[in-house]
Amino acid sequence: MKIILASKSPRRKEILENLGLKFDIVTADADESSDITDPEELVMTLAARKGRAVIEKLADKSDCLVIACDTLVYADGEFLGKPKDKSDAERMIRLLSGKKHSVVSGIYLYLNGKEVGAAAQTKVAFDEMTDAEIERYVSSSEPYDKAGGYAVQGLASVYISGLEGDYFNVVGLPVNLLCKTLKKEFNLNINDIR
Repeated sequence: MKIILASKSPRRKEILENLGLKFDIVTADADESSDITDPEELVMTLAARKGRAVIEKLADKSDCLVIACDTLVYADGEFLGKPKDKSDAERMIRLLSGKKHSVVSGIYLYLNGKEVGAAAQTKVAFDEMTDAEIERYVSSSEPYDKAGGYAVQGLASVYISGLEGDYFNVVGLPVNLLCKTLKKEFNLNINDIR
């Protein structure tokens, strides 16, 4: 079986490599605009768009597992994507400071004509950050290519006081959900497809 990761995220690539999977990366542009207001429905829709855009590019789709994912941060009723600039990153970190928020990921899996979507949510608690801490953090390079403007595995880790749910979901790919969905929907054990 050939495995395709429909993402250019270095974090998703690293997670799959750490699982011992051999895969190719294929990406395609997909429309990410939407009026959907439910976080789980939104990330599953966007993950499906990404996955389907990649499937359209494949010459041979037989025995090919496509894995696509979309992740967002949801705080105080607002979707937080990747910050546009330093002031946007600062706004996001201020919104997260001293509160709990959700990281929501949708996965899309395709194999031999069967499509499956699922979503995972992880709660993340941030410590209260001072103005100086926020300024120092947003002055680093870390916030700018990450949903919500932070990396749980990076500099922001010193401000994260707790997680409820899958840590890897916050990094960018809900491993537990991926494995359970592969097993339930495709009768595939992650350890057997390495």
